[in-house]
Amino acid sequence: MITLKSSHEIDLMRRAGKITAAARALAGEMVRPGVTTQEIDSAVEHFIRKQGAVPSFLHYNGYPASACVSVNDEIIHGIPGKRVLQEGDIVSVDVGAYIGGFHGDCAATFACGKISPEAQDLIDVTRQSFFEGIQFAKEGHRLFDISAAIQTYVESHGYSIVREYVGHGVGTAMHEAPEIPNYGHPGRGPRLLRGMTLAIEPMVNAGTAAIKQMPDGWTVKTLDGKWAAHYENTILITDGEPEILTAPAI
Repeated sequence: MITLKSSHEIDLMRRAGKITAAARALAGEMVRPGVTTQEIDSAVEHFIRKQGAVPSFLHYNGYPASACVSVNDEIIHGIPGKRVLQEGDIVSVDVGAYIGGFHGDCAATFACGKISPEAQDLIDVTRQSFFEGIQFAKEGHRLFDISAAIQTYVESHGYSIVREYVGHGVGTAMHEAPEIPNYGHPGRGPRLLRGMTLAIEPMVNAGTAAIKQMPDGWTVKTLDGKWAAHYENTILITDGEPEILTAPAI
C-alpha cells in the first residue's frame, strides 16, 4: 500500500532529507585521489550521527556500512573498504539518514580528479535523466510516466538502464511501496497523489544493461566491465511541481 504523508510527517521527512543531502555533499567533497572508500564511509557516519540521526543503511538487511560507495564499473551497493581512489575514477555514493521516525535517501556519482569526457557525459546524462523523469512527478500523472521519461532520455544518449534495481517509496521504512522502475510505458502504474514520497534513482550503464552480483552479496557490477553512474533524490508529490526533499543546499 502506498502511504500518503501528512503535513507534519512531510516536515519530518524534510528534516531527514536535509541531513541526507548534506551527507551526500560531504561524501562528494571527499572524492579525490588517495582517499579510501572506508574514509568516506566513516565521515558520512560521523556526520549523520552528529546531526542526531542514524545511518539508514548500517545493518540494513545485514549491510555492514553507512554508505554505499561504488567505483567505476560498480553500479550500486559497493561496500566501503581499503580501496584507494585513483585519478580518473568515478565514484557513486548512496546515503540515507533516519531521524524523527523517517528516512531520507539520495545518491550521486562524483568525479575523482580529472576524468575523461566520456565518463563526465555518463555522469551528466544520468543526473539529467532524473530531472527529465520528475517533470512528470505531478499529481494526476501515472507512476510510469516518470519511468518512461528516464528511459527515453538515457537511451537517446546511447546508454542502458539497469532493470533489476528500481526506485521506491520512502518514509517510515527506507523501502516502501511503490517500486519505481527507470523504464516502462507512459500511462501505466498508480496515479500520483499529493503526499507521496518517492526515491527516484536512475542507474545507468555505459554499455549493456546486463549486471553481475559479486560474491560479497551486495556489490553489483556491469557485466561487460563498462562504467556506470547513479543519481537519486527523495521527492514529494505536491499539488504543483515536485519538491526535492534531498535537494543540495545552495
